[in-house]
Amino acid sequence: MSDDPQGTRLDRWYSRYASRAHAMRASEIRALFSVANRPEVVSLAGGMPNISGLPLAQLADTSARLVRDFGEVALQYGSGQGDETLREQITEVMALEGISAHPDDIVVTTGSQQALDLVTRIFIDPGDVVVAEAPSYVGALGVFRAHEADVVHVSMDADGLIPDELDATLTRLAAEGRTVKFLYTVPNFHNPAGVTLSLERRRKVVEICDRHDVLILEDNPYGLLGFDSEPLPAMRSMSEDGVIYLGSFSKTFAPGYRVGWAVAPHAVREKLVLASESAILCPSNASQMSISHYLEHYDWVGQIKNYREQYRERRDAMVGALEEYIPDATWNTPQGGFYVWVKLPYGLDAREMLPRAVTARVAYVAGTAFFFGDEGHDHMRLSFCYPSPERIEEGVRRLAGVVNAELETVSIFGTAGETRQRLVDFPSPDVS
Repeated sequence: MSDDPQGTRLDRWYSRYASRAHAMRASEIRALFSVANRPEVVSLAGGMPNISGLPLAQLADTSARLVRDFGEVALQYGSGQGDETLREQITEVMALEGISAHPDDIVVTTGSQQALDLVTRIFIDPGDVVVAEAPSYVGALGVFRAHEADVVHVSMDADGLIPDELDATLTRLAAEGRTVKFLYTVPNFHNPAGVTLSLERRRKVVEICDRHDVLILEDNPYGLLGFDSEPLPAMRSMSEDGVIYLGSFSKTFAPGYRVGWAVAPHAVREKLVLASESAILCPSNASQMSISHYLEHYDWVGQIKNYREQYRERRDAMVGALEEYIPDATWNTPQGGFYVWVKLPYGLDAREMLPRAVTARVAYVAGTAFFFGDEGHDHMRLSFCYPSPERIEEGVRRLAGVVNAELETVSIFGTAGETRQRLVDFPSPDVS
């Protein structure tokens, strides 16, 4: 609720909230869900993995067997750090990206989103600076805002975060006496930009942050979902002391289990365990045991390969539809992951256009969701992971109708912002 200088509030307890509660905002993506999930709407908004290809009948049998044979463990409290067997298996998953870790280095969390919140809680005091790519993951920005951090963005290009700009930004912030607690980065198939940090730049970013004594928070839910190449080495593999690595099974298996993890230097790991215990006591034993059984008994590497093929087909459908229907826009062609980052033709505002898109039965996420300030109006994030290729094409076709209508308006009245003002300024017609 916005401030009310008259003191008249619907929320009786507004004045009792902690200051960090006032910084909480609804996610633009979550706010879309009630509309985007309607069957008549083609949702190009949410980053939901396509779990229809999972062996659901076998997984159901596994869940029944776990409860029947191991229910006294699966349905009980567990370790605050997470199941040791699963932590051992996670080391094998991370080895695919060059990470050598001990199970004791790992903290299992309720999705990587909880890990992100825990790291922020133990490092951020109000007013501390988090440096992040521009644009950046909306869920991370929400966490940083809730903990009263100040986010300073650094630009990206087709090869990811630009090291020289990072170096200059950290130098400037140090000269201003501002405390930078960590760099937050999504290096692989970035959400929302879809780009990947090149191997050469990974080394440079690690070196720059080490020189400036800045921790790296490496968020990597998409790293195994490249379409045409093997995973690049994680930055954690280049610096065990200087990087906290966040991983998740939500994109490579299924998000409903809510199992993620953090790998951190030893002292930080201890703080993460304490913070997790104070928040949730322990992660779900049932979910952890289900994931562990899946990793032990199923061809999880083959399942990831199937995901990669599905998402490549959907990526191609998205890019092909954009080329056909909205050629005046510009976009990246991601080499993995879930997202295409689209820049609209000059003068269009993605946030203002969104209600008209929903009326046309297509949904996307406006670029403004992915910046700490008021930026990104000329961009939108389109997600290709969930709809079928046919639905993707239909969604882009509907979106093109909205874009073309907006372009006609802009060609008459100027930019989208000018359009609103000029329409307001028009005199009422004389109907006397």
